[in-house]
Amino acid sequence: MASSRSVMLQLLLVVAAALAAAPCVLSDPSPLQDFCVADLKAAATVDGFPCKPASTVVDDDFFSAVMVAPPSTKNPFGVNSTRATVSAFPGLNTLGVSITRTDLAPGGINPPHSHPRGSELVLVVKGEVMVGFTTSSNVLYSKVVKENELFIVPRGLQHYQLNVGTGDAVFMAMFDAQSPGLVVPTLGLFATKPAMPMEVLTKTFLLEADEIDVMKSKFVGF
Repeated sequence: MASSRSVMLQLLLVVAAALAAAPCVLSDPSPLQDFCVADLKAAATVDGFPCKPASTVVDDDFFSAVMVAPPSTKNPFGVNSTRATVSAFPGLNTLGVSITRTDLAPGGINPPHSHPRGSELVLVVKGEVMVGFTTSSNVLYSKVVKENELFIVPRGLQHYQLNVGTGDAVFMAMFDAQSPGLVVPTLGLFATKPAMPMEVLTKTFLLEADEIDVMKSKFVGF
């Protein structure tokens, strides 16, 4: 019969093996072929997109000019995000990467949001941007990030970017997912269809219904 010491050693080895394998399951799975260009017109969908037949794949499937168009930050938040995810760049399908360019007007903010399927690596290419995220313990980590500096936001955590410089700011956000997802709490509360029950909102924010109506009016059209 195995001793308690050997059983404990075996258990520790199993746990160590599980931890070592964890990074493999926390991001998009590894592809099983050279590429799988997304067939965005396919009738059948899976967790992602089915592949185009290899015989129909062309050079431009691996190229995107989605970020060439000049962005506009003329909105209440002073922000514009141009996303190169799989739905806009089919060549990313199954590769587990995507990228977003975000432009911020002076004082502009990318409001608190989260990406449930991807961690975010922020590279500031112009200006100064305060980047911050909150943990599940309600701890805030933030830093003013300058040109050519980086800041990492762990997967699924709520975060924001605020232009604290004197001019326009631009940053690139790189994700370890072809479609990291986007959850914006303010829109998820005040701009849902159908509308969130008023009782839920009044009891959550300790406000009266007319005060909630004022809040909701600010997000009409988003």
